[in-house]
Amino acid sequence: MNSPTPRKNIRWATDIGGTFTDIVLSIDGEMHARKVLTTPAQPERAVIDGSLQMMRDMGIAPEMVDIFVHGTTLATNAILERRGARCALIGTEGFRDILSIGDEGRFDQYDIFIEKVAPLIAPELCFTLPERMSAAGEVLRPLDEAAVHALMERIDALGIRSVAICFIHGYANAAHERRVAQIIAEHHPDWFVSLSSEVCPEVREYERCSTTAANAYVKPIMAGYLQRLEQELVEQGFRCPTYLMTSGGGLTTLRSAMEFPIRLVESGPAGGAILAAHVARLCERQNVLAFDMGGTTAKVSFIDDFEPHTSRSFEVDRASGFRKGSGLPLRIPVIDMVEISAGGGSLCDIGMFDNITVGPESASSVPGPACYPNGGTRPTVTDSNLVLGRLDAHNFAGGTIALDTAAASAAIARTLGARLDCAAHIAALGVSQRVEENMANAARVHASECGKDLAKFSMVAFGGAAPVHAVAVARKLGIRQIILPPNAGVGSAVGFLLAPMKYELVRSHCMPVAGFDHARAQALLQAMEDEGRAVVTAGQDANAAEHRVVRRAYMRYMGQGHEVLVELPTAALDAQAEVQLRQWFETQYKALYGRVIPDAQIEVVTWTVSLIGATAEVAPLAATGARQAATRAGTRQLLADGGGEFEHVPVFWRPDLAVGAHFAGPALLDDESTTLLLPAGYTAQVVAERYVIIDETEITA
Repeated sequence: MNSPTPRKNIRWATDIGGTFTDIVLSIDGEMHARKVLTTPAQPERAVIDGSLQMMRDMGIAPEMVDIFVHGTTLATNAILERRGARCALIGTEGFRDILSIGDEGRFDQYDIFIEKVAPLIAPELCFTLPERMSAAGEVLRPLDEAAVHALMERIDALGIRSVAICFIHGYANAAHERRVAQIIAEHHPDWFVSLSSEVCPEVREYERCSTTAANAYVKPIMAGYLQRLEQELVEQGFRCPTYLMTSGGGLTTLRSAMEFPIRLVESGPAGGAILAAHVARLCERQNVLAFDMGGTTAKVSFIDDFEPHTSRSFEVDRASGFRKGSGLPLRIPVIDMVEISAGGGSLCDIGMFDNITVGPESASSVPGPACYPNGGTRPTVTDSNLVLGRLDAHNFAGGTIALDTAAASAAIARTLGARLDCAAHIAALGVSQRVEENMANAARVHASECGKDLAKFSMVAFGGAAPVHAVAVARKLGIRQIILPPNAGVGSAVGFLLAPMKYELVRSHCMPVAGFDHARAQALLQAMEDEGRAVVTAGQDANAAEHRVVRRAYMRYMGQGHEVLVELPTAALDAQAEVQLRQWFETQYKALYGRVIPDAQIEVVTWTVSLIGATAEVAPLAATGARQAATRAGTRQLLADGGGEFEHVPVFWRPDLAVGAHFAGPALLDDESTTLLLPAGYTAQVVAERYVIIDETEITA
């Protein structure tokens, strides 16, 4: 009698980008990838149709899939392109203009024509109600419920169905916010409601209000999309749990994502940072720069001691390049990174000083670059790379898209070459150099802000366009080694499958350290932990009880404007907490500022509790055997970085290369999702698990 075939462990991840939707299937740990064009009008179509086709090709039925992890730029794009819902803000009487006033800061003190980014909710749609809480959570003025009912009629007459509620000191006592939400639910159950006490229960009214408004702005479009996706999954026969990647680098449930979609703003890039941290552990590189370049944007983040940098603040839609303070502030858990409009689909033009410009506008998937068969006519970075010989016109995106080199060359000649009086391939080279300098400059700025010496870092490159430009960007930054992981072209989606289940809660609750009430603090932390466990348990996580609990406190000297992060033990706080908190705070404060302030009073402002699921143990890559010459798959005409003439260079097909395969530049390394451009002066070697390590062999100009 034949024994039954063992059941396979099948995990599925998708990442919707501005140009491509990346699909990854992990079958018993072996990764398989595919890229399909994003369908902007119905993003779920690319996810479902592309995935089903890939599964059919591999003989996998929907009911065989064990878990589905999804990430999307839909919330981000809705904010950047101002395509969110028309929504209203309800605040405390006397505080109608919080979004317009902001923090009264200026990101450029000397620009008399400064233009700040417009708030997501227009001033005429901001309303107030009579009510007031104190900072301690005491009711100073009861909520006027008659005024609530009257306001509902006004909002209903305006056709608004999404409402943000942000009362003064709502983080300290949410009773009034919840009562307004209850009244809305009784009369308008179809309205979308976002409470600041749930979205961002922290001090600082502007940041809390801005985050709540952003959540209300994207909630209808995200809830609609996720509901359609959920329904389609059921209809197609999928029975697996669905998780969403959050901007903080963890997974959350579908229901939580519908309620707090603002936490998904940087979900795709966060998956890439998780991948880079995984690569850092595998390759034993403590200092790594993650370089992610897709079809629409490029992202740069740092990995220190095998962990990505995280933050609780973030700006979206910056009005002035990389300038801090020029965007909309969001208080959400996020992996700290810088993002610029530089991708394969970034449109190229001639600026006012007859210089080549790249971005911020993108051709996206429709109409796409001029070389795509979708009607695009304007040149992009992808068109330039094709003209330069870097891309295989007949095997792009696994052969799913046939590229038109003549159309790309004509678009570049028409838009750039004619203005610059040069051949199309020379203009294309200028585009490449411009976008590489833009990305390198963004990395320099981010490194300067974080106090990093880039010469001490290795680079991990991923995303469909990153390997084409990674070596050139690394050279500009003084980085001498680049690591190319397997399936680099769909790196963020791979990262989704490496991310743990994670849920973070935050509460602002000021407590002085002198005379510290440890019982009260412990009760608060325990209540937050219990709430988090309820969320992860609802997400069908069988190991919810085994989640690692991380507790943190944000502390400061009384009167200071900002806090210092202090790690707390998982053990219950006891009578020794007062002495311990002071010691922990002063250790962190001195590490940051070089001194402490004797006898100054200290307070805890905000508490956070994170529940983090288990992650797979990572063993360093095994030693690689003896080097061997890589076998060529063919040649391609390539224009070198310095211009001049096209020359035939060897092309290698990555799936055919064995461990130990070694080759030198100039050369090209193709696979189904991306291409590595290896210039002269660099060598590449395939190491264990088919990672590719690129090293500089000589100092190049």
